[in-house]
Amino acid sequence: MKNQSYKNYEVIVVDDGSKDNTLDKVRKFRNVKLIKQDHKGPAAARNLGVKHSKGDIILFTDADCVPDKNWIKNMINPFKDKKIVGVGGTYKTLNRNSLIARFVGYEIEERHEKLKKEKYTDFIGTYSAAYRKDIFLKFDGFDKSFPMASAEDPDLSFKMNEAGLKMVFQPKAFVYHKHPDTLFKFLKVKFWRGYWRVLLYKKHQGKMFRHKYTPKSIYVEIFLTYMTFLVLFFSLFQTIPFLLTLILGIIPLFVAFLLGLRLSFNIFKKDKTIGLLSSSILIILRNLAIGLGIIYGLKFLFRK
Repeated sequence: MKNQSYKNYEVIVVDDGSKDNTLDKVRKFRNVKLIKQDHKGPAAARNLGVKHSKGDIILFTDADCVPDKNWIKNMINPFKDKKIVGVGGTYKTLNRNSLIARFVGYEIEERHEKLKKEKYTDFIGTYSAAYRKDIFLKFDGFDKSFPMASAEDPDLSFKMNEAGLKMVFQPKAFVYHKHPDTLFKFLKVKFWRGYWRVLLYKKHQGKMFRHKYTPKSIYVEIFLTYMTFLVLFFSLFQTIPFLLTLILGIIPLFVAFLLGLRLSFNIFKKDKTIGLLSSSILIILRNLAIGLGIIYGLKFLFRK
C-alpha cells in the first residue's frame, strides 16, 4: 500500500484472532492502524475496521491481495458521481506459475468482461471494494451470519441494489490476487461457494439466476452433470437397462460439455494448456464441487 499514487488515505488492519506471526509483521509498518478482535470472521472484522476509520469513503482488499499503485485513485474516481454508492474493482492472478490459479483467473476475467458492458453492477467482491461510509453504516455493514469469506459481500451488494442504489464496476482498479493453486484448494473453495450461495439466495430470492456476475449457464451445467452421475448411480442397481443408461448418462454430460466450450475456447485463445484442461476435467470437477456444496447447503432452507 505504500506505493499508492493517491496519498491521502489511512490503512487499517484488523486481526481476526490470528495465531501466527501476523501481529508482529503488521507492527513493523509505520502509519498502519492495527485493531485486534477475537476470531469472528471477515464480516465482523471489516465492520470493526470501518468503525475505526476516519474517511468518507472506505475501501476493502484482502490479505492475499497486492493493490496496483493506482488502485485507490481508480477506485475512488467513480464517486465523483454523487449517485454512486459502491465501486467494485477487478484483479490479476498473482501466482501464475500454478495451472489451477491461472484457470481461476481466466474464469473470473470472463465474468468481468461481461461486467464491463454494464452501466451499473449489483455484485461487488471485497478483494477490491469501495463504499460511501454513511451508506455502508446505514446497511449495518456486512452480515455476520456469514462466518467465513463466502457471500457476505454480494449480500451487501444485493441489499443496496434492491434499495435502488447505484454501484459500478471499475476495470481500471485492480489488485494482484493469489488464487487457489492446487486442485484440492480449488474444489474446496467451489464447494463452500455453493454451500453459502444457498443462504444468500434464500435471503435474496429475486437475485437467483438474475444478478450480473454468475452466468446462468453454470447452474444448467451443474444440473446436467449431476443428472449423469444420478443415472450412473441407479445403473449400479441395474434398475435401468444398459443402453438406456448409456443414452441418459452421455447426453446431459455432453450438453454440459457444450455449454462449457465457450469459456474453454476463450481461455484457449489466451493460454492453450489451460484451455484444453478447462474444456473437460476442471469444468466437470468444478460443477461437481459447487453442486455438492449446494446439496449440503439445502439445510438452510429449513432454518428460520
